[in-house]
Amino acid sequence: ARPREPLPQEKLAAGCDVVTFSGDKLLGGPQAGLIVGSKEAVGRIRKFPMKRALRMSKLPLAALEATLMLYLRPERLAQDLPTLRLLTRPLEAIQATARAVHGPLAEAVAPRFTVEPVALQGQIGSGSLPVERLHSAGLALAPAGVAKKGTGRALDQLAQALRQLPLPVIGRIADDRLLLDLRCLEEATDLLGQLPHLRERLA
Repeated sequence: ARPREPLPQEKLAAGCDVVTFSGDKLLGGPQAGLIVGSKEAVGRIRKFPMKRALRMSKLPLAALEATLMLYLRPERLAQDLPTLRLLTRPLEAIQATARAVHGPLAEAVAPRFTVEPVALQGQIGSGSLPVERLHSAGLALAPAGVAKKGTGRALDQLAQALRQLPLPVIGRIADDRLLLDLRCLEEATDLLGQLPHLRERLA
């Protein structure tokens, strides 16, 4: 289960004149800083000269509006809002994706790399929830038949090959392995369809 984040309306109800929060971390929308509160307090902030320098441009504002519109249908929010949908994705579904990708990926990177399923801990957000973790699943790719001193170079080459795919794949290197957390891979075919490109890049 996800840790509970304090809600702005609760803080306002408790008597705060002004509450600030993140548009991306709390709402799952674009990066933005939101200020809510009493009409008097927000009015004073609006008149402050620095406010003009820090205001949002039109594109992030449009994205924020679209995100807020999703909240008008709370019964569909967990499905319609990608951030919330992925944060609440069941571990069993992530593990199923890992099983579907494991064999074909291992074949595509052989014989240079081995692939093993791994249990992972995902980070929610370094700003508001720096220590909270979500159980996840993924795949660990390790160089095969490479001396210890060549491991780093081999992993860097693999990471670069993955980033250069038509739909870039981003992993992280830890403990002499490249880790792919599959929480955000909802359709295994998105990766499977790119394996011929990956095989060519590693040839």
